[in-house]
Amino acid sequence: MKVFIKTQHIKKYENVFLYFLRGILFIGVLSICFLASDVKAANVGDVINFNVDENYDVSARSQVQAILIQTTLNLSFYIEKNWWDLQVPAKKVEILTSLDNLSSEFSNKIYPTLTSVYGSEWKPGVDGDTKITILFQSMKENFGGYFRSSDGYIKLQIPDSNEREMLYLPIAEINGTKLKIFLAHEFVHLIIFNQKDRLQGVQEEVWLNEARAEYASQILGYNDSYGGSNLESRVKDFLVRPSDSLTEWRDTKYDYGAVNAFIYYLVDHYGINILSDSLKSKLIGIASIDEILLKNGYKESFSEIFTNWTIVVAINDCSLDLKYCYLNKNLKSLIINSTINFLPLSGSSSLSVTNVTKNWSGNWQKIIGGNGDLKLEFSSSAGLNFQVPYITFDKSNNSSVNFLKLDANEKGEINIKNFSDKYNSLIIIPSLQTKFSGFNGFEFTYPYTFSVSITGAEKEEDQAIVQKLLAQIDSLKKQIIALQSQANNQQNKNLCYLLQNNLHVGLFHNSDVSCLQQFLKNQGPEIYSEGLITGNFGMLTKSAVINFQKKYNIAQTGFVGVLTRAKINQLLNDISNVR
Repeated sequence: MKVFIKTQHIKKYENVFLYFLRGILFIGVLSICFLASDVKAANVGDVINFNVDENYDVSARSQVQAILIQTTLNLSFYIEKNWWDLQVPAKKVEILTSLDNLSSEFSNKIYPTLTSVYGSEWKPGVDGDTKITILFQSMKENFGGYFRSSDGYIKLQIPDSNEREMLYLPIAEINGTKLKIFLAHEFVHLIIFNQKDRLQGVQEEVWLNEARAEYASQILGYNDSYGGSNLESRVKDFLVRPSDSLTEWRDTKYDYGAVNAFIYYLVDHYGINILSDSLKSKLIGIASIDEILLKNGYKESFSEIFTNWTIVVAINDCSLDLKYCYLNKNLKSLIINSTINFLPLSGSSSLSVTNVTKNWSGNWQKIIGGNGDLKLEFSSSAGLNFQVPYITFDKSNNSSVNFLKLDANEKGEINIKNFSDKYNSLIIIPSLQTKFSGFNGFEFTYPYTFSVSITGAEKEEDQAIVQKLLAQIDSLKKQIIALQSQANNQQNKNLCYLLQNNLHVGLFHNSDVSCLQQFLKNQGPEIYSEGLITGNFGMLTKSAVINFQKKYNIAQTGFVGVLTRAKINQLLNDISNVR
C-alpha cells in the first residue's frame, strides 16, 4: 500500500495533525534505518544454517550448516561446514584460489555481460546487501545448481526463505571447468526473478526461464569452442530424445536438450531481443514471445517459428531457405534421425501407425520404399490443432517442403503419383499446438494416426519372391523369439537396476518403467499378475505399484516417489548381494 500526503492549501488548524503525522513518518524512517544498520556484516568463519531444496540435495536434507570461507566484491562464498572441515590445508588453498578466479570471471565478464542483456538482479535486494550469496552444497549427480525464488522474500511471507539474493552450486564442481557456466546459468534466474516476479508481478513459465538461462553460455562465448562445451552436451541429449516436449518441464537432461535446440534457432533468426524484451513484458511464455515478435515487425508467430524449427532439425538446409537451417556455425550439421517406416518394394501395400504426442513436441516419421502411387492419410481428434509439414526427397536427395491441410476434424491426406520413380523418401512432421499457456509440469498426451498405402502393379515372379522372403522372415522371427525367451529365463532378475527417478502414470517408452515392471513381475503374481514389460506406465502398472506399497506399508498412491524407490532399491541391492 502506498500513502501519499498532500501539504498544499493546509489550513492553520490542520498544522497540528500534519506535524503529528510527520512525526510518525519520521519515527518510521528512523526505525527502518535502525533495522538496516542492525544487520551484522558477515565475516569469514561465520556459520549459518541455510534452508535448501531437498529435491536436489544428495541426502534429501532441507537444511545444511555452512561456513563463510571467502567474500569478494560481488560474492559471498559459503560451503557446507562438515565438508570444509574435512579438507586438508593444501586443498583449502586450492579451492580458495579457484573461487578467486571464479569471482574475477563473474565481476569482469558474467555480471556486466548478462545484466547488459537481461537487466539487473534485485540490488541491494531483500537483505540490503549488494553481494550475492553462493552456497556450495552436496547435490545429487548431474545437477549443476539451482535457484530458489523463495529466498527473495522475507520470512513473514515465506518461512523457509534465507532472505538474501542466493544461488546454490554443487560442491562436486567447486574446482570444475564448468563452474562458471553453472554460475552464469543460475545468475540469470536471479535476474529473471527481479525482472518478472518483482517488477512485472508475474512468474515466468519454467521452459522459457530455463531457455534464457541456458543461452547465457552463448552470450558469454563459452560455446565458441564446441568440443566439450555445454551446447555440445545439450545437443547430444536432444539427439537421443528429440521428441521431448519444449514446454513440459520435468527437470531432465532431455528437457534441456530440447530447449537448447529450439532457442538457438529462435535467437539465430529473430535476435537476442526476443529473450531480453520478452523479459520486460507482463506476459509470460509463448504469449510474451508473440508480443515481441509483433512489436519488432516480424510476420511469423511462435507457432510458425516452432513448425519451421521442426523442419530445420530434419534437413538443416540453408540452400532451400534460410529459415530452414541453423545460422550458428556449431549447429550447421545438426540433423535428427527420423523414425523409419518401410514399405515393400513391389506390389500394393499399406501400413498404419498410431502414436501419442504432447503439445510442442516434434515428431518425425520417414516413409521409404514402395513402388507406385502413394497415399498418406493423417487423422487426430476434432478440437486439437496439429501442424503437419512434410518433406519429399527426390532421387538426387534434393528436398522440398509442403504443408498438409487438415479439415475441421483434423483429417487430411497426401497423394503422390509414381512415388518410387520420383522420390527416395517422405518425412511427415506432425506437432500438436493446441495449448499456449499454463505449462507447470506434467502434460497430457494426445493420439494421432497416419496410414500410408502404395498402389502399383506386381509381376507374378515378384509375388513368388516376396512370399519366399516373407516365409524366411517368419522363420527367423520364431527363432529370435525362442532365443529371447531362453535369455529372459536366464537373466530375468538381472534386467533391473537401481531407480534414480520418480515414476508415474503417463510415461511411455521409458527404460526406467521397464525396469520397474520387471521388478514388480519378480515380486510375484500377487503384486503384478499381468507381468507385462512394456515401458509404458499405465493403470496395470499403477495397480501393481499400489500392491507393492501396501505390502511394505508405504502410502498407496501408485506414484513411485522417494520412499517407494528407496524400498525397491533396497530389495534390488539385497538380490545383487546374494548373487
